[in-house]
Order: sequence, then structure tokens, then C-alpha cells
Amino acid sequence: MADEKELKTAPADFRFPTTNQTRHCFTRYIEFHRCISAKGEESNECERFAKYYRALCPGEWVSDV
Repeated sequence: MADEKELKTAPADFRFPTTNQTRHCFTRYIEFHRCISAKGEESNECERFAKYYRALCPGEWVSDV
């Protein structure tokens, strides 16, 4: 049990109150790419958006290429 990982997901966003989180997934994905465009791919500030959309979007939609 020493190798336990703490699991987190994106915080609640009151713009998306329903259980269908498709729009929430898409919005976080767009926010990530806007951040990358504005700050560059080397920026660590955009990583939280990446974590959010990876947590919200189905695995089939997310490609870690």
C-alpha cells in the first residue's frame, strides 16, 4: 500500500451543471490549446488544463501523441 496514488479530477465548473460533461471536456481542451498558443509549448502553466481535459474526456477522444 506504500505505492498509493492520489487521484484527482477537474474541479467543479458551474458553467456545466448537468451530468453530460461533453461540453465541459471540449471547453477544457480548447482552454489548454489557447494557453499553449499564448504561452508556448514549454510553459508549465498550461499543464493544469491538460490534466483537466484528460480527466474529463473519454479515453477514446484523448490521444497522447
